[in-house]
Amino acid sequence: MKFIHVNNISYNYSQKQVLKKVTLTIDQGKVLSLLGPNGSGKTTLLKMIMGFYRPSTGQVILEGRSISDMTPRELARRIAYVPQVHRLAFSYRVMDVILMGRVSRKPFFFRYSSKDRAIAARALEQLSIVHLKDRPYTEISGGERQLTLIARAMAQGADTFVLDEPVNGLDYGNQIRLLKQIADLAEQGYTFIQTSHFPEHAIWISDRVVMLQDGQIIANGSTQDVINGPNLYRLYKTPIGIVEAKNGMRVCVPRLMRDRHHSSEKQEKNNAQYQAA
Repeated sequence: MKFIHVNNISYNYSQKQVLKKVTLTIDQGKVLSLLGPNGSGKTTLLKMIMGFYRPSTGQVILEGRSISDMTPRELARRIAYVPQVHRLAFSYRVMDVILMGRVSRKPFFFRYSSKDRAIAARALEQLSIVHLKDRPYTEISGGERQLTLIARAMAQGADTFVLDEPVNGLDYGNQIRLLKQIADLAEQGYTFIQTSHFPEHAIWISDRVVMLQDGQIIANGSTQDVINGPNLYRLYKTPIGIVEAKNGMRVCVPRLMRDRHHSSEKQEKNNAQYQAA
């Protein structure tokens, strides 16, 4: 079902048009990935959806209601922001960080209730990080921090998570584990909107992909339809092929690079296999 509708929004900053008549729809319980080079407008679009910026023209609609008519507290109960880098000045426990997600649902002066703690505990269980609950947030790994922030968003009660380059700075193993958790949560009905610099990550977990270039959408549709060689070349200005592995997984292969451990003849043969991709 249609959940969020970005309707013809433009955004100007310092006499520069950062977004130009962007229209897209985000369905509930799906993963949408925004791809584009640096400066293409991805993060600005996220901040529009979050209500951090007001568009110069157009509007963002959440279930039939313009987010400009919603209070920050109302919006926080529906959409949660998960930043790519998050540092705390104090050594809060992981459980304390997750409990902070309950603030948007509390009065000005409050104490966490047993219900709040139960909700936080359930988020820990869903993400399989119960073993971290008493660890200082400042001492856990980058991947564990990202999972903690997603758990905090879940405790917030939001059903939509906005992630700005969620795997940035993570080692390969933590990248894969985080992507798996996002895919699993989407299966449970949560909605994800993420920016990424990795097209194959979008291939693996996304239902829809939007490609942004110079503040404009150049491709928008199902992952299968959007991520292909011609679109990737148009977006990144470098030839990229798509290869399907024996297990059905699709990966991106740069055509400009050569594997130094393969002969030129073997490499040319491999190239020929994906040039039509």
